[in-house]
Parts: sequence; structure tokens; C-alpha cells
Amino acid sequence: MEDKDNKDLQEIKGPQDQPDTSEDKADGGQASFEDTDAVLDDQTAEDKNQDIASVSSLDPDHRDSAEEGASRKPGAKLVWPIVSLVLAVLLVAALINPPFAAKKAEAVASVNGIEITKDQLYNELVTYGSGEAALDTLITKELIRQEAQKANVEVTEADVDKEIQGYIESFGSEDNLNQALVANGMTLAQLRENIQMNALLTKLLEPQVTVTDDQIKQTFEDNKESFNTPEQVRTSIILVATEAEAQEVIKELKAGKDFAELAKSKSLDEATKANGGDTDFFARGEMEEAVEEAAFKLAKDEISEPVKTSAGYEVIKLTDRKEAHTATLEEKKDEIREGLVAQQVSQLSGTWMEDIKSKANITNKLTDTADDADAAAGAAADTGAAADAESGANTAE
Repeated sequence: MEDKDNKDLQEIKGPQDQPDTSEDKADGGQASFEDTDAVLDDQTAEDKNQDIASVSSLDPDHRDSAEEGASRKPGAKLVWPIVSLVLAVLLVAALINPPFAAKKAEAVASVNGIEITKDQLYNELVTYGSGEAALDTLITKELIRQEAQKANVEVTEADVDKEIQGYIESFGSEDNLNQALVANGMTLAQLRENIQMNALLTKLLEPQVTVTDDQIKQTFEDNKESFNTPEQVRTSIILVATEAEAQEVIKELKAGKDFAELAKSKSLDEATKANGGDTDFFARGEMEEAVEEAAFKLAKDEISEPVKTSAGYEVIKLTDRKEAHTATLEEKKDEIREGLVAQQVSQLSGTWMEDIKSKANITNKLTDTADDADAAAGAAADTGAAADAESGANTAE
């Protein structure tokens, strides 16, 4: 489903920027425990905003930057089904194997007796760059896992694989998905972790959600145009610097040279050359006007004359075409229901997590230490104020 937080489902919340963690990473990601301690000591409470409310979005629109060389208009809105996929994941981070496993690691927190180790926190810091926010995220994940276990709720690897495949279809290809992940500072392993956490939370809260047929119908009517699929074409391109070079490419193609091989060896378009020039499907309004005008006029397997673009000259081959399609409520009702459920789960999740946290036995060495220090500072200030008052009174006497 397309980002459940965007305009198609009433704009709940937009994408959040990924935190810059570059300064917190040690060489090659292998830091010593002493380095980790130094990082933790420098953390502040300013980043304590990444709990259940933290959302990171991947949108097929991120293909714009990845495919800029293919004459795609910057900021062009790609056309996808409203319920493509939500990369609005509730928790952004993946637990990877700790670099030091020779001895039992020191615990930095515990949730109902289950320890969160310094190794786990170190790995989360590689992604987050903030000790307190990273530890909050680990605590939240552990709480969700424990609640899922109590409720006998599980998400299998097959469930995650199915979601990943849906993302690939939504973005057009696995390569496009990987480019979007890179643009958002994420890895596939992190995406899988996020899908699992999001699915567990949805299964836990869905019994509290009510979605009616009338709501589904109204959502379809309100967003009918966005459910429709416009005419789309798929092309392969070879981008060169001059018109003469483009004519030479056309000459070689007419002589029997393979288009994909020529694209790999001659094309200047870094976004498509590795795939033999394939641009994937696009609709009108997504590419430069000259490219669209030429592409939509071609018959399948026909090759264009040189097309002047802002990056040079393109030779275009039409490889496939999809006719426009008007969606029906019957086709989209399951997808719409999924989106509406996700909306309500998002709205319920913050309060639900606060309730779960309030009932849990949680120790957090980062915040507990800070709270103790604040209490000590407050006591010292009160003592100092009392001493000053007494001294002032003695002087007056």
C-alpha cells in the first residue's frame, strides 16, 4: 500500500528525516566498549522522541532522485496504487550480531527482567547516534515482543517476505527499492525488522479497531482518481552527449547490435545503464516533455530518432505498455481496509504503549542515572538555599 500517512488516506503524518549518525560511528563500525561509553556519556534528552511515535517513510517518489539521469522530472509524482505499501515503520533500527561475544555483556536496561545489553545498544547507536533514543527504541521493541508473546501473536519470515515482495512490486523493481532504502539511510535487514515490529503491533491492536463498509466506500469515493492507473509505458534508453553519437547508436542498432549491451557500454545514464537502459514503467508528467512525447508515440520494440534532453541526447526503445485502467470498489476494498486499519492502529499506538510501559518493570541506566543526578542537584540547591537563609539571619542579628 502507498504510504498510509500521505494524502491518499487523509494525511496523518509525513516522513521523518533520518538522523545523521556519521559522527557516532567508529572505524568500520567496530568500536571498543570504552568508545561506546564515551558516546553514551555525551547523549542528552533532546533526542527522546523516537518511541512509538517515531515514523520513517520510504515512498516510491524517492525514485526521482535515483533516476534523475533518466530525464525524470525532479519531484514528479509517481503513480502507484493507493494501497501499495507502508514504509511508515514504527521503529527504525535492526539488531545485528554484537561484535564482542566472548563474555556476557553488561546490561544497560531491563524490561520485566529481560536484559538489554551494552552490545545491543552499541549496535542501535550505529543507526541512531543517540544513546537515550536508541535505548528507548530497544525498550519499546522488547515490550512489543513480550506483549505479542503473551497474546500468542507471531509474524513469520514468510509474512515478512510477502511484504518485501509487495514493496518490490510497488517500487517497480528490487533495484528501485534498494535505491530508496539507501536514500533513507536504511538497509534491507532494518526494513525487515521494521516490518516485523509494525506487523506485531498491528496484530496486537487490530482487535480494538473497527472499519465499516461505509468507511471503505467513502474512502474509495473520496480518492477515486488516485486509485485509477493512467496509461504507462516502459522504455530502454541510451543517453549520449551529442546528436551525432545518438545517430551512430541508431546505426549500430539497425545493424543488429543488442540494445541492452550498447546501453551498458555507451550510455551516460548511471541510473539505467547497468540494467540495459531500462527505465521501468512511467506515466505522463514524470519525464521530460520531449522524452514523454517520443516514448508514448512509439510502437512496441520501435526505436526513436535522437531525442534532445537536458542531459544530452537519448535513443529510446519502447519495451512495454499498460493501458489506462479505472479501478472499482470491489478491486480495492481489501487494500482500503488495510489502510484504514493502519490509520487507527497508528492513532492508538501511542496511548497503548504508554499504558504498557506504566505497568512494566523497566530499568534504564541512562535515564535513571540522569534522574538521580537531577534529584541530587535539586537537594544540593535546597541545602545551599537554606544555608544562605540561615547565614543571612545570623548577620541580621
